[in-house]
This record gives sequence, structure tokens and C-alpha cells, in this order.
Amino acid sequence: MSVDPLGVALPAVPLGLGLVGLLVPNRMRGLAALLGIGGAAVALACAIAVVLRGARGADAGVTVAEFGRFPVTFGTWLDGPAGLVAVAVGVVALCVQVYSVAYLHDDERYAPYAAQVSLFTGAMLLVVVSGDLIALLVGWEVMGICSYLLIGHDRRLPEAPGAAVKAFLVTRVGDVGFLLGILLLGLHAHSFRIADVFAAAGSGALSAGTVTAACVLLLAGVAGKSAQFPLHTWLPDAMAGPTPISALIHAATMVAAGVYVVARLYPLFERSPAALVVLAVMASVTMLLGALSALGQDDIKRVLAWSTVSQLGYMTGALAVGAPAAALFHLLTHAAFKALLFLAAGSVIHAVGSNRMSAMGGLRERMPVTFWTMTVGLGALAGVPPLAGFWSKDAVLEAAAGSGPVPRGVALIVLCSAGATVAVTAAYVVRLWRRTFLGEPRSEAARTGHEPAWAMRGPLLVLAVPSALLGLAGLMPGFGTRLGSTERLAAVGWTSAAALVLLVAGGWVAWQRTSRGDLVAPDTGPGRLLANAFYLDAVQDALVTRPVVALARLARRADERLVDAAVEGVGAGAGALGGLLARAHAAALPRAATALLGGAVVLAVVIAVVLGVAR
Repeated sequence: MSVDPLGVALPAVPLGLGLVGLLVPNRMRGLAALLGIGGAAVALACAIAVVLRGARGADAGVTVAEFGRFPVTFGTWLDGPAGLVAVAVGVVALCVQVYSVAYLHDDERYAPYAAQVSLFTGAMLLVVVSGDLIALLVGWEVMGICSYLLIGHDRRLPEAPGAAVKAFLVTRVGDVGFLLGILLLGLHAHSFRIADVFAAAGSGALSAGTVTAACVLLLAGVAGKSAQFPLHTWLPDAMAGPTPISALIHAATMVAAGVYVVARLYPLFERSPAALVVLAVMASVTMLLGALSALGQDDIKRVLAWSTVSQLGYMTGALAVGAPAAALFHLLTHAAFKALLFLAAGSVIHAVGSNRMSAMGGLRERMPVTFWTMTVGLGALAGVPPLAGFWSKDAVLEAAAGSGPVPRGVALIVLCSAGATVAVTAAYVVRLWRRTFLGEPRSEAARTGHEPAWAMRGPLLVLAVPSALLGLAGLMPGFGTRLGSTERLAAVGWTSAAALVLLVAGGWVAWQRTSRGDLVAPDTGPGRLLANAFYLDAVQDALVTRPVVALARLARRADERLVDAAVEGVGAGAGALGGLLARAHAAALPRAATALLGGAVVLAVVIAVVLGVAR
């Protein structure tokens, strides 16, 4: 048995340094920063080494435990997608760690924050490199714990604890299905190694029904982690966390994990058209729902959060129509421009002191680096050529327009939803750009805003490069091969022309409307509908949260009034009987002597009668 040392080092270094960082006192900020930045830098170096070395596939692994006849191994699977996604995780994590040094310069709890970011990074890398479903599950769950801690990091915000709990509980709902799906595959394949599961599916040891059931269960976990409808509602509320954490969660960890896992296990999903149809419907609703919800937000981070929900819908849509390479391509470009956008938004918030775009405006002249880098990120998000998002989105649209493993009608639903989302995305991008940087300042802080320190500006410049140029990599045949495609991932065709028409139309409408005010008036019915994301939170609260809470209260009352009452009643009855006997034994001397004499007489009579009968 053997394991690839680079594959072990990728998650082990940030995980190990993160655990060490948890022991660092809060006053030792320098050491905490060194551990955090060092762990991310080493992980990035290992990821680059994996890419330069070339794909090695799955190694034999080592057995770490045995449960009856089921061994649990730890092994790695370092192919093309794993190496490229690991590089993306390393770049974003390093930028976030550097950025956080300045962004949280007055935070007394920076040391545990930096350590938790390292643990978060290591957990995502464990998911990326794992060749075993159990090890993948460990990384998956550690990410959930770290997200809870990091979203609730700022204890000064009253909404932070609730947002952290919501993220934890909603993703846990999906994780129940994810765990059951893994167990179903492992028990029927008699191994949790991904290669063995693939072999069992290919040989027929896994029946079609088992594969479909397992894939649908796995999709429950994917819906939770990757914020897909209907388990998407936690992600916008997660904006209560520090802005660098928003960048990390939305760009390279957590939400990307679900997309990556489906791509990793895609040979199983190919054998289950029913699961792909479920994924297609989920993706179609998610991408358009997220884009429309972004239109009505005034909080700049919530606009980007709903944008993430929408862009994740593009990735899962590509998976549904049989294009995992296109999904991973968009995952990589999205990691670059979404990390850039969140960090740039953090610079704006740092300067203005508010998340509200209604308090911004006119920042172009005072924050030129932030303006131009965020312009690149917004252009990539909208799909403006030749920026990165244009090529990866076009690859998704091209895949949806072609033939795939799902029925043609289902693919057309994905294509139409993706096309409409192009126009809506252009609209909210123009709205955000214009309300943040153009026009007159709408607050005193916006009039006096200025660029942050270079520790915050530097990562923006670094991330602007892949946001602008990474999409061009799709023109190279070798790049597509690394992601599992035999064709070029970037090309110009009729879908490109149609996307550009929709892009221009959506942007033009937004520009015209925002020149006379807001795109959607917030005090109107449509404005409130979009601002509240179609009230799906309220629907979930009415249909799920309140009934569950009511059931829990009923169970508590039943426990207190029936179970506890029965137990306490038995105890109280025994105590009362004991008291009665105690009072009977506590009689005065004359009465006690009389009772004793009477008892003796009774006993004597009984004995005499018994002896007489015996004769």
C-alpha cells in the first residue's frame, strides 16, 4: 500500500498549521498570520507541483480502520481536475489570508480566525484530493464546522449567530442524504474507495436502482453545500461573516465542493438519467432565482451572494447536461472573479463603513484600484468578452444546446433558464457598478472614502489577472483534456452571439432605468418581492421551521407531563407510603406497647391454629 506524498501534503499542511494556530494566544497576531499565510502558501506550492507533474490518478492508499469486513482507506486521486481546483483553492486562500491581516487589523480574535481559515482550506483540499468516500466525508463535514465558526466570527453583529446556526442546520439537512448515499455505495460495492465503487458500477455489482438512489441522496448534500434550490437560503444570510470569509466560501470552498463532488463521481451520475433530470430542474430554478433575487438587494454583499447562488446553478446545469468539464471550467473562472468581487466589496465597505449601496456612489475617483479591479470582476461575472466568465458561460450554454444524457426537453429548460439569467445578470451587474462607483456620493463617508492599505489592494490586483485571462485557457486543447474533455472548452458560435445579445439587452435596460433612479423601486410590490427573494425564507419558515418547532414543543410537553410525571409520581407515591409507615412506627409508648401486645396475641393464635391443623 502507498499514498502520494504530494496528495497528503496538500490538505495536511493547512490542517496541521490550523490546529497549531488554535493554540496561539490572541495577542500573538504576527505568529497567527505567519501560520495562516504559510499554510496557504505551502498548499498552493504543492498544488502547482501536482499540476506541473501531471495527472497520476488514484493511488493504492493505506488502510486506516476496519469496520467488520469493510476497510476504510486513505488514498488520493490526483488527476487534472483535482490539480487545477487545488490551485484555485490555494490562490484564493492565500489572497484571503493576506487580505485579512489588514481587514481585521483591530480584531482581538484574529488568531483563531486565521487558524479556522487554514482548517477550512485544508478541509476543502481533502475533498479535492481524496480517493476514498469516507475521507471525502471527513473533509466535507469539517468544512461545515468551520463555516459555522467563521460566519459567526464577529460577535458584535446581532445577526451573526443566527446566520451561523442557519447555515449549519440547513447544510446538515442535506448532509444526512449525503451520508446515506455514501453508505449505500460503500455497502453495495464492499469498498469506500472511489475507484472500487466505479468498478462495481461498471461490472453490474451496483444495480441501476442502487446507483440512482445513491446519486439522488448525494444530490441532497450537494444542494445544501452548493446552495441549490430549495436548500439555498442559508448562503445570503452567511454574509454576516467577515468579507474575506465570504470570498473564501463563495469562491473556492464550501459551495464549490458540491459541484466538484458531482464532477468527481460523474461516472455514477451518467448511469442515472433520473438523477441528472433532478439536477437539471434544480439548476434551472436556482440560476434564475438567484439572479432575480440579486436585482432587489441594496446590500452589496447580498447582491454578490445571490450572484453566487445563480452562478452555481450554471455549474450544476452543465453537469446535468453531461458537461462536467464545462462545469469545472466555470468553477475555476468563478473562483477568480467572485473572490475578486468580494474582496473589492470589502474594500468599499471598509472605506464607506456600510454595506448599503444607497450609502455609496461617486467612489470611482477616490478608489481607482478598487474601481478598475471590481470592473474587471463584474465584467467577468456578466460574461463580457474576452473576460474569463464569457468563455466558461459560453461552454455551459454550448453544452446545454447540444445533445446530452438527459431528455432534449430537459436540456432546453436548462438552456432557456441560462439564457434568461445572462440578461438578468447583466442588469444587476450594471446596477451594482453604477450605484457603487458612479453618480454623486450619497453619504459623507462616500465623499471622503479612500483606498485601503496595500495588503488589501494587492490581492485585488492578483485576482484581476485570472479574472481577465483565465477564460482564454479554454481555447487550448490541452486545458480541456485536463478537465476531462476531448474538445476545446472555449469557442465562438451561435450561443456566443445569442448570449451577447441578451447581455447587451439586459445591461441597456439597467443603465436606462438606473439613470432615473433604481432599477426596481424598493417600495413597490416587485421590489419587495425581489428584495425578499420571493419570500422563500418565509415559506420555509411556515412549512418547515414552525411545524418542527411546534412538534418539538409538543414532544417536550409530553415528556414533561407524561414520562416525567409518571416517574415523579412513582417516586412521590413511594415517598408517601414510606411516610405513612414512618408515622405508624412513630407512635407513643402506651399505644406502641398495646400494639406490640396485640400483635403477639395474634401471632400466638395463628401458631396455635396451625399446630392444631397439623395434628
